[in-house]
Amino acid sequence: MKIELIVSGICPFCLEAEKVWRVAAADHGFEFSVVDITQPEGAALARHLKLQTVPAIVIDGELRAVGVQSPEEALTLLQPARQEAHDRMQQMGFTFSPDNRWFILAAQAYLMLAGLGLLINGSLLGDGATRPAFLHLFTLGFMLFMIYGLGAHMLPRFTGNPIREGTWPWLQMGLAHCGVIGYAVGYLIGWHGLVVAGAVLAWSSLLLFTIRVWPVLWPAEP
Repeated sequence: MKIELIVSGICPFCLEAEKVWRVAAADHGFEFSVVDITQPEGAALARHLKLQTVPAIVIDGELRAVGVQSPEEALTLLQPARQEAHDRMQQMGFTFSPDNRWFILAAQAYLMLAGLGLLINGSLLGDGATRPAFLHLFTLGFMLFMIYGLGAHMLPRFTGNPIREGTWPWLQMGLAHCGVIGYAVGYLIGWHGLVVAGAVLAWSSLLLFTIRVWPVLWPAEP
């Protein structure tokens, strides 16, 4: 949430208002800035809000009050925004969604398959013909699926912006599975066409993941 205090250099009460709102913003972790009405940015904001007097408090672009507020009055003005932030976090939740759980589980499965394959075929420390297949189960399988699961879970919670859900993650998961399996099996049987197909499918899953997380990292301007 963004709090802006509109002030003027000749205002005798603005400094007192600034002290109140700096403390309130710091206590509740909100962004705070002071905007001087004599500067171009402040003058444009005052015209937009049709402001007649200062100090004035603007919360998320909306004029909420004028004059000097007490700490109790400032807290009252912040309550709706605090509740909105709380509701958003509750809606986002802290538990893994079903698709992210499956991404993490798949990552663990590919990790075990890669380790077993390297041990059974004697290519854990050697350089056998099957080594690339099981190494890709680790890189494309374990690492990629872990990035998908943790990234889709954590990034929205860091930024507060939602990620695309619905069929998107399941399509991404299907492409990734087909890509990993195709890549590994292609190496095992020596069929390079299947390796290429697996690579294309894996890259397609990465493209879908990019499309999903793009608005999380760079949301569209309101």
